[in-house]
Amino acid sequence: MLIGREREIKKLKELYCNDSAELVAVYGRRRVGKTYLIDEALAGKFTFRHAGLSPAEYRGMESEKKKNRLKDQLDHFYQSLLMQGMKRTAAPQSWLEAFYMLEVFLQEKEKDTCRILVFLDEIQWLDTPKSGFMTGLEAFWNNWACHKHNVMVVVCGSSSSWILDKLINNHGGLYGRVTCQINLQPFTLHECELFFEAKGVMMSRYDIVQAYMTVGGIPYYLNYFKRELSLSQNIQEMFFAPGAPLANEFDRLFSSLFVNAEVMQSIVRALNTKNRGLTRAELLNITGIPESGEFSRYLDALITGTFIIRYYSFGNGKRESFYKLADPFCIYYLKFVEGNTGKTNVDWVALSDTQAVTSWKGLAFENVCFNHIKQIKSSLGISGVSTSESLWSKRGSEDAAGTQIDLIIERKDNVLNMCEMKFYSQEFTVTKEYHFILERRKSMLYEKVSKKTSVHNTLITTFGLKHTEYFSDIVNTITLEDLFQK
Repeated sequence: MLIGREREIKKLKELYCNDSAELVAVYGRRRVGKTYLIDEALAGKFTFRHAGLSPAEYRGMESEKKKNRLKDQLDHFYQSLLMQGMKRTAAPQSWLEAFYMLEVFLQEKEKDTCRILVFLDEIQWLDTPKSGFMTGLEAFWNNWACHKHNVMVVVCGSSSSWILDKLINNHGGLYGRVTCQINLQPFTLHECELFFEAKGVMMSRYDIVQAYMTVGGIPYYLNYFKRELSLSQNIQEMFFAPGAPLANEFDRLFSSLFVNAEVMQSIVRALNTKNRGLTRAELLNITGIPESGEFSRYLDALITGTFIIRYYSFGNGKRESFYKLADPFCIYYLKFVEGNTGKTNVDWVALSDTQAVTSWKGLAFENVCFNHIKQIKSSLGISGVSTSESLWSKRGSEDAAGTQIDLIIERKDNVLNMCEMKFYSQEFTVTKEYHFILERRKSMLYEKVSKKTSVHNTLITTFGLKHTEYFSDIVNTITLEDLFQK
């Protein structure tokens, strides 16, 4: 059963019913459910479909075998045509030939159907180096498909940067040709809950948040949770048991997405060392990657792939930007799994109550909140208010203590929400010591904002706030119930 995605399903069905040529680009992080969405929304309507061959198969091969990638992709495309009804002919030697074959094949099919639907999955894998793939695709669309009111072409890719660079922001023959783009996002907590309910996995919201901290809102990973196991047992089975399905997923994920997988992993590992993130200069220094436009493209690819986010340090305008690792799966994997795969003595059930895991949960909850800004704004009653979100980390000195604020929401209605995230197993208590911490942070913020701005202490926590002497310090309290909003 397809969970959520109502807006995307409606759009795809509307496009199919249109009396016009449609070139639709669907993109998003690998394992997020793009192919499943298209299969479900357009079931039984495909005239031709094809998926590229993963480049992961060629990792480590000598250069001679890598040269066969174009031939392998063309042969695979040819076999798809044969299997779906094309009469046998000589195999194509170029993408121009391959797309011409597709055009002839579709013209034959046109006699028996009122709508031609072509689906090219993992399209970025077809575009091997110096292959001429884009030339073939442009010729197919511009010379034939775009002139046919009964043709709909859906292209799908896990490399969001490829889709954006080569199709949506194309400055060549496909400039302005994409008629619709769908950026498929990971599940929210609400959708994770619906997914588990559909699978019969009975889990409290407290545990669903921890599941999200571990694998994010990625349906492919969530599907590994078994109804007969507890949360800790499920994590043990997925990452640490013999033959665990996600034990080597980090390498597989990057190898399938990026030609330069090792470089991208080095950026992610560097960002994992600082919860606040790193500046561009810090990243360059840690990774040793040369400063260049290519480095900017690496960062853009990770941002569009929802692995990292870019934010501006509070109070510094756009002078100081940070890059922060935001993908829950990568954070968990690098913290607990990498280096432990294949070991038989890792017991997550026993580890789950240790201080290391408790500390990780606190930081991971901050990322959960960052991924649910929409729900936080809704709970504050400011869904329609223009806002900007940032973190603030100030280093201490001999004369003054430093501070860190987890999330700052600057609003156009002259209010600033100073958000504290606390993942607790019970109600949170504002102690006398914490009261003074909040007062000091507010004072520091008031030094950086205009006199017309009010600072509201905002607590985002699991089960709410305990009514004690200092509970009135908190102006707004947001709980799991709020984060699980649709």
